[in-house]
Amino acid sequence: MRTPSARNVPALLQALHQEGFTGTVRVSGNPGGTIHLRDGRVGAIETPGAPTATSTLLASGRIDDDAWLAACAAEPDADRLGRHLVAAGLIGAVELAVVCTAAVYDGAFAMALSPPGDWEMTDREPTLLARPGVDPRPLAEETTRRIALLSRLRGPAGDLARGRPAPVVDRAHPASGGGLTPRHRELVESANARRTPRDIAFARGRGLYAVMLDLIRLEALGAVHWETTTVPEGRPSTAPRVPPRTATSADEPSPRAGPLPRRRPGGGFTTGDFGAKDGE
Repeated sequence: MRTPSARNVPALLQALHQEGFTGTVRVSGNPGGTIHLRDGRVGAIETPGAPTATSTLLASGRIDDDAWLAACAAEPDADRLGRHLVAAGLIGAVELAVVCTAAVYDGAFAMALSPPGDWEMTDREPTLLARPGVDPRPLAEETTRRIALLSRLRGPAGDLARGRPAPVVDRAHPASGGGLTPRHRELVESANARRTPRDIAFARGRGLYAVMLDLIRLEALGAVHWETTTVPEGRPSTAPRVPPRTATSADEPSPRAGPLPRRRPGGGFTTGDFGAKDGE
């Protein structure tokens, strides 16, 4: 499979968009991820760094496990699973589109928080898709905007993502108890000085970026504080990464597209530089 010449992942996605590419781009790194394209648009991003649409639907309880497993058995091609979920009355079409599209943006954001490795391209792998998908350019622009906002509010977004928030125990503080919204109280309950924002996002079925914004707000309210990270970087996550589902064709290993393309230093996703164009 021919790999377009590109300095980084956003430039690669833009080139594939112009070609109307359908297939998969695997990006190594920590966290790295898998980018699914359909007709040049990004339909899904799967990364250990942020919940997918599937994780969000299951962890939030929007669709229960039994109904999900039954839907996967009835429609084994995950590319068509979304239409089946809507037809079965498990979720509305608009809500599903919002969840899937939000997961694409959240996945791109999570991948941009750490330096990338190499990439490779493979054939289409079925997955739950945002339809009609997201164009690479606005995806890159929004990712850059999110990282810039978090950095302006509290410093480097990558450092914030590795932090471990803990609740502030102070019953006299206005933010304790009833002074918070239910959404914010859930985050305070999830913060235990061991979970990262990513762990909390997976546990609550929410987007990583939204969780990080809320945690910054809770810190300003005096409801949480951030512990210094003392756990080795390679420590396994405390949140599950893969929700329960039946084996489908998406679980089968795809043939590799050959050796990884050679890369120039600085390519791929870089912190704060998701939107950089080829040659810049």
